[in-house]
This record gives sequence, C-alpha cells and structure tokens, in this order.
Amino acid sequence: MTLLLRILLPAILLVFSYNLKAQKTLLDYIDQAKNNSPLIKDNKNQSEVAQLEVDRFKAFYTKAQLSLSGAYQFSPVISRDNGKSELLLNPAGADNYSGYDIAASNGGVYQGLININQPLFNGDRYKTSAQQVLIGSLINENNVQLTGHDLERFVTDQYILCLQDYKQTQYLDNLVSIINDQKSIVSKLVENGIAKQSDLTLLSIEQKTQQAALNAFHATYRRDLMDLRVLCGVADTSFQVLEEINLQPNQEVTVSKFTERYKLDSLNLLATQKIFELKYKPLLGAFANTGLNAVYAPTIPNRFGFSVGLNFTMTLTDGKQRGITQQKTSILMKSTQAYKNFFYSQNGVRKNRILAELSSVNERLTILEDQLKEYQKLLEFYKQELSRGQISVINYVTTLKSLVITQRDFVLLQTNKQLLINLYNYWNW
Repeated sequence: MTLLLRILLPAILLVFSYNLKAQKTLLDYIDQAKNNSPLIKDNKNQSEVAQLEVDRFKAFYTKAQLSLSGAYQFSPVISRDNGKSELLLNPAGADNYSGYDIAASNGGVYQGLININQPLFNGDRYKTSAQQVLIGSLINENNVQLTGHDLERFVTDQYILCLQDYKQTQYLDNLVSIINDQKSIVSKLVENGIAKQSDLTLLSIEQKTQQAALNAFHATYRRDLMDLRVLCGVADTSFQVLEEINLQPNQEVTVSKFTERYKLDSLNLLATQKIFELKYKPLLGAFANTGLNAVYAPTIPNRFGFSVGLNFTMTLTDGKQRGITQQKTSILMKSTQAYKNFFYSQNGVRKNRILAELSSVNERLTILEDQLKEYQKLLEFYKQELSRGQISVINYVTTLKSLVITQRDFVLLQTNKQLLINLYNYWNW
C-alpha cells in the first residue's frame, strides 16, 4: 500500500494543482464554460449528424434498393355450373358462381418476389439536398462560435465583478490595519493623559464599522465567485484569489462575425428554393424483380420468372407554385438583408457610445487617482500629528471615511471601465 501511494501521489498532486490553476485565470474559466456548455455540445453534435444525413441522401438518391415482397390472397367461390353447387378453392373458369369476381381477384394471389429499384440521373437531387444539409451544418458551427462569444462576455463580466469585490476587501483590510495601528498610538496617548478616552472609543467604533464592511465584502466575493463557477459549470466551492486582468479595446473590425448568420440564412433560403424546384425535374428509375407470381395454385410450379422495367414521372403544372415560392424566397432574402444593414447601422452607433463612455470614465479615474494620492499624503500628516496629540481624532476619522468613499468610487470606476471594454470587444467582433 505504501509503494502504491508513492506511485500515485505525484499524479494526484499534479491533477490537484492543475484543477487549482484551471479555476484561477479568466481564460481557464472561459475554457471551462465552453467545454461544459450543453448548447455548444448540442450544436457540435448536430454538425456531426449533418454529415450522416448527407451520406443518407447519397444512398437514397443514387444507390439501388433491394427488398423482398410477398402476398397471399385466398378467394374461394361457390360454383353452380352443371346444375350443382360446389366450393371451388381455386376457381379458374367458373361461369355461374357466388363470390368475388374472378376477373378482379384472379381467384387468388401467390407472390414471393425479390425487388430491386435503381434511381437514375439523380445526381442533382443528391447534390442539392446535401448542400442544404451542409448549410445547416455551417449554421450549427456558427452557433457554436456565437455561443462561445456570448460565454466569453458573460464569464468576463462575472470575473470582473469578482475582482471588484476582492479589491474592496484589500482596501478595507488595509484600512482596518491602519486604524488598529492608530488605536495603539492613541491608547498610549490616553494612558499619558495626552488624548481623551472618547478619542479611543471613536477609533474603536470606526474599526468595527470597517471590519463589518470587510466581512460583508468577503461574503460578497465568495458569493460572486460561486456564481462564476455555476456559470462555467465548475463543481468547486474552495476559496481562491483570482488573477488580475487588464482588458484593452480590440482593434476595430470592418466585417463583423455577427453578420455571418445573415449570410447563412440567405444561403439556406436559396437551398430551400432549389429543393422545392427539384419536383419539376423528370424522375427516372429502373426496377427489376424475380420470384413467384401466380394466381392459380395448381400452376404455381410454372410461375417462377422475372420482370424488368422503367418508371418515369414529371410535373407539368401545379397552379404556378414555382413562381409563388420564388417570390416568397425573394421577399425573405430582402428581410435578411434588411436585418444585416440594420445591425451595421446600430452597431456603429453602439460602439461609438461605448467609446465615449469609456473616455469619460478614464477622465474620472485620473481625477480620483489624484484625490487618493492627496488623501494618502494627508493621512501621513495626520498620523504624525495624532501621535503627538496635535490633531483631533474626529478629523482623522472624517478623513478616513472620505478615503473609504473615494477608494470605493475608484474601484467601481475601474470595474466599470473593464465592463465597458468587455462590452466593446463583444460587439467589435
């Protein structure tokens, strides 16, 4: 057992370390979401099924079909020929009788045949049907890309929210440490009679307030982290620190991948029209059969043979349905083009709006960053003055609260910036 453990332990540790890594970076979470997405799996399966459907069409339109057929019909009559009535099981030439008409029933049917049917000149039918199936496969593959792109946006948004929560915990944790240090200094000042007990109490209240906020953000981070894992289909409840990201706007694209769906929809409409028009092409096939085909039981030994032939069908008129479907396809093509044009028009405005918001956020971030630096300098001055009892604790606490608000606004703006960049990159695709 000890030897087995020594052999398996490195592999176990490797798998464990990989799992930790696989649930830490944004790219790993996105990969997990795509790998676990049932919608992506379904579209991939549909693409595989499409190739099998092409093979089925090839067999249906171009390959011979071999079958067995059999029939037995028993049609006895009651004959009154020659002035007497008798039951004839296999009537051949009765004139005065009761029962099915011999001319219609032949007195019975005895068949056992091997049939073969071979479609002829069906290459166009096969190619047209296969083309429509392959277009459906391309639609499924495009759906895989669209679903994956949607997942990238949703997972990234949730990941950014997790980072926002964690940054808030870092800021508050640092703030609680600062307050604790100042409590120690003020406590000594109180002992020496330089500061008042109320000052120490005020710091204690502020320390508890910020500690409660810190605990709340810890809970929020864990909740959002679990939501991220639920979104990605990851069965893990451990606490982990996510890696920082710094998204940048992608270079603007000229042809959007979102419009691929409209191209495929147009191709699918044309393929459907071609399928419909196949009914106007002549349909020719060859057939042959061999075996037993008899209507009179006593002659069965002599009724084994074969037959061959051709069958032909062609639609001549159907009330101008061909022209009607062509008009319908043309109208639907116009709708698809209208959707495509509207998307480009709408998406251009959308991206410009996002970039304008992003520019505004960057300006506000610069201002807040300068404010934070000023607050840090002010707190350093207050620390020195507080240690000498030259400043009121109320002023120090007021400054701390202003710093907390500014830090929170700064984190929210950083988050908003990353969300806007993610949104821009989503539509700029």
